[in-house]
Amino acid sequence: MKNGLLVLAAAGVLLTGCVVAHRPGGGVEVIPILPVVVEIGDDDYYEQGGYHYFYNNDRWYYSDRRDGGRRELPRSHWPKETRRRGRGHR
Repeated sequence: MKNGLLVLAAAGVLLTGCVVAHRPGGGVEVIPILPVVVEIGDDDYYEQGGYHYFYNNDRWYYSDRRDGGRRELPRSHWPKETRRRGRGHR
């Protein structure tokens, strides 16, 4: 019983920087938080930890592949600042 509680407590601490989301078609995935400042190019794209992040109309989306399957990233996991390379801050 004690070991189970320790595992749950450790999981809670480790997952505070992540989102656990249901995958379309079944299962779950753990999505890491974006850094405080993210710099994107003209393609509105950022990659981190095997995930692809897209910035569109002042909102962030993520996917496990670049070519589709995008889902909205919870606002708690957005960066504090989004910059465009060569254009200053946004």
